[in-house]
Amino acid sequence: MKRIWAAATVVALGAAGTAITSAEAAPPRGTPHHVPAAMVWTPCTEVSLKAQGAECGSITVPMDYANPGGTKIELAVARVKHTVPDDKYQGVVLVNPGGPGGAGRGLATLGAKVPKDAGDAYDWIGFDPRGVGASKPKLTCDSDYTGYNRPVYVPSTPAIEAAWHARARQYAANCAKAGGPLLHHMRTEDSVRDLESIRKALGVEQINFYGFSYGTYLGQVYATLFPERVRRMVLDGNVNPNHVWYQSNLDQDIAFDRNIKIYFAWIAKHDKVYHLGKTGPAVEKLYYRQLAALTAEPAAGVIGPAELTDIFLQPGYYVFGWEKVARAFSNWVTKKEAGGLKTLYDENNPQTPGSDNNYAVYLAVQCTDAPWPATWATWSQQNWKVYHQAPFETWGNAWYNAPCRSWAAPAGRPVRVNGAKVPPVLLLSETLDAATPYSGSLEVRELFPRSVLIEGVGGTTHAGSLFGNACVDDTIADYLATGALPARVAGIHSDKQCKPLAQPVPAQPMLKRSAELLDRLRLQRLIGR
Repeated sequence: MKRIWAAATVVALGAAGTAITSAEAAPPRGTPHHVPAAMVWTPCTEVSLKAQGAECGSITVPMDYANPGGTKIELAVARVKHTVPDDKYQGVVLVNPGGPGGAGRGLATLGAKVPKDAGDAYDWIGFDPRGVGASKPKLTCDSDYTGYNRPVYVPSTPAIEAAWHARARQYAANCAKAGGPLLHHMRTEDSVRDLESIRKALGVEQINFYGFSYGTYLGQVYATLFPERVRRMVLDGNVNPNHVWYQSNLDQDIAFDRNIKIYFAWIAKHDKVYHLGKTGPAVEKLYYRQLAALTAEPAAGVIGPAELTDIFLQPGYYVFGWEKVARAFSNWVTKKEAGGLKTLYDENNPQTPGSDNNYAVYLAVQCTDAPWPATWATWSQQNWKVYHQAPFETWGNAWYNAPCRSWAAPAGRPVRVNGAKVPPVLLLSETLDAATPYSGSLEVRELFPRSVLIEGVGGTTHAGSLFGNACVDDTIADYLATGALPARVAGIHSDKQCKPLAQPVPAQPMLKRSAELLDRLRLQRLIGR
């Protein structure tokens, strides 16, 4: 899960709260089940989907599944059909990009990325979750919230802290006005029931599922509540279901600080290119000096310390884009050219109507999935404690989630994830994934006793499958083609080890696959803490 302002979400913080079982999660006894109409498909009009021959449609579902006769909402869906003969057809794959808040219709084209043509035997189903993208209503609260000249993240003075509290309260109030009753029905469990409605509308007995980042948690909960409906699942970048969501964010803070140090060391390794320092600690000191300098005088009048932190957050998620960020930072430090930094920030934070949709939905889900600390004293004490160990992202992450303190809809209790009845599942993670720390994948492996975990050993990239790592991607292809998985081994560790996605080499053109990943990430916006 990710967090880059306005492009929000991958994993976030969360208080575990009191868990509920699948039986407790079911609609009240006697509640009529929602039976959606069969899906009607027409050619998609969006250029990227049209180019792949995708079909588009929509499905009407209850806003509140406990009241299926009440207010309805609409989910936007896309499909790329199988290309093999019908006797080789293997069913549908529903794909979720993460967030929560990522628009997913574009991932109907994901099957073409699977090696060995293993994706050709499936219908690939992308969908925009409730409140997202082309689904109706679309939740948007304040498109200017992630604009320039925001306060410094670290609340070193009462004035800074007060400014962030005021901003967070106002954003929550704007969402209350914009979202109304929808905010009370945006939990992961609601989206899980939407998945089940899509299954029914497609007229299939079982689904296959491919989830990235937060999408892994969506898949975990679906498999818990509807294990008999699961055929195969690929879960890449696994959320720890016992840490949703407050603790997840604290976990991230530690992991991102580690990863940014790895990035600084890479910059230092290529000092002849970037001229920012010959050691990782030297580059790190330079970075924090620049944060302080930008507090007094923002670059180009708009890139202050909060904006620079957000720009550097992306290298904490992925090796893709390392060169762009290093080059832009080098141009600023050595030449006082701020255009590259401004471009990077603008790419991830477009100031256009509705551009806060991903962030608004991120909050709508995570603020209500599970309880958050009741008092600011708890937030403050714990975040200061983590900050002194891991200063890079801690306070930026805290303020990103701060609207949950005054969110209009109450928090519920998370489903107790249990994969005991679920068929074999393929789990993926790189060892140093910061957005969804590797410990989460180990926890999911224990909860799904027939699962197998593939580890990109030593890698820092989050949810980067199907982008050129043959060891990982070929395993996915074999699983989708035949159901075959590597043998599960005894102990609490991965079952198969692969080399991670490689760090870039400066001065070489970015590989086309890397560019494709950046485009997909901007589309999905997995960056949500």
